[in-house]
Amino acid sequence: MENDHPGALPLKLYRGDSYSWVVSAWSDDEHTVPADLAGVTPRASIRGSRGRIELACELTLPNVIDVELAADAWSAVGGSARWDLQLTYSDGRVFTLLAGPVTIAGDVTQ
Repeated sequence: MENDHPGALPLKLYRGDSYSWVVSAWSDDEHTVPADLAGVTPRASIRGSRGRIELACELTLPNVIDVELAADAWSAVGGSARWDLQLTYSDGRVFTLLAGPVTIAGDVTQ
């Protein structure tokens, strides 16, 4: 995986909407060699001043992570926040793959 970690991925979200991201992990800077994520558990969350939202993560080998935010998960966070995506390896090592600020716009229709 890249040496510059965590990678920066700022998010701009609209409160109450559903979101999904597809993240690919690579072993080289050119993104030609997929990272071997066998045995890895991905976890992601958004944390703000009012709480935290756990994002659903699903791993597809060798290197793809699907991250989802359900529309009904929004009760805990508002305003601005931060997020990250961490990989926990079977030997206990933790690697933060992506992180960044989260800007959340308030919804009008609830």
